[in-house]
Amino acid sequence: MPRLLTYNVHRCVGTDRKLDVERIARVIAAERPDIVCLQEIDVGRARTDGVDQAARLAELLGMSSRFHPAMQREDEQYGDAILTRYPDTLRRTGSLPTVSGIRGLESRGAVWTEIDIDGVGLNVLNTHFGLVPAEQRRQAAALVGKDWLGACKGPTILAGDFNATSITRPYGSLTRHLRDAQRVLGLKPSVKTFPSAYPAIRIDHLFVSSHIAVERVFTGNSPEVRTASDHVPLVMDFAIRP
Repeated sequence: MPRLLTYNVHRCVGTDRKLDVERIARVIAAERPDIVCLQEIDVGRARTDGVDQAARLAELLGMSSRFHPAMQREDEQYGDAILTRYPDTLRRTGSLPTVSGIRGLESRGAVWTEIDIDGVGLNVLNTHFGLVPAEQRRQAAALVGKDWLGACKGPTILAGDFNATSITRPYGSLTRHLRDAQRVLGLKPSVKTFPSAYPAIRIDHLFVSSHIAVERVFTGNSPEVRTASDHVPLVMDFAIRP
């Protein structure tokens, strides 16, 4: 049964302020995922010693990597990645809309790859929404539009850090097109992912099409998980319906 993990790794800097790519790799490897969706990845940035974190994590995990820089300044990049041990085909990367007139907003984007699981193509999309509700609404509208989810055919999983809880309009917009994996299982209480020291908020989500049979959703709970990033990873076991 395939397993997918989504994780905001906070540029591999933990709550102890220690930069440790290998520690993030250990946290991921402990869950034995087949597909990994990562947010807040640094590539070639001076602040994180110039390491290509997407490539390094893929190497440590024995996976391939698809990275999209939501932000780029000269040779420094920052964004999201999908790693997998299955064959895959990159379908799309791109920016998501923001709002004007608010200082300090980061650029946001998404990456979509089609992963071959036993001859079946699985669409996996990974994203990281902004912090302002107005931009989140625009970003959700873009994702459900013709260029992203509207172009997906067959089994689809949308993962990421949406910076939005289940009572927000962006969440509602997404669940009109896909199902929340936790609600498919009727999980009470829900599985929360932020902040890592004591997860109390559900802002990392997994949304699935009707082709996906959700078997289990959970998080890690070790001391290393609590310090490796400011989020904990969200993990899902699933099957693809015929």
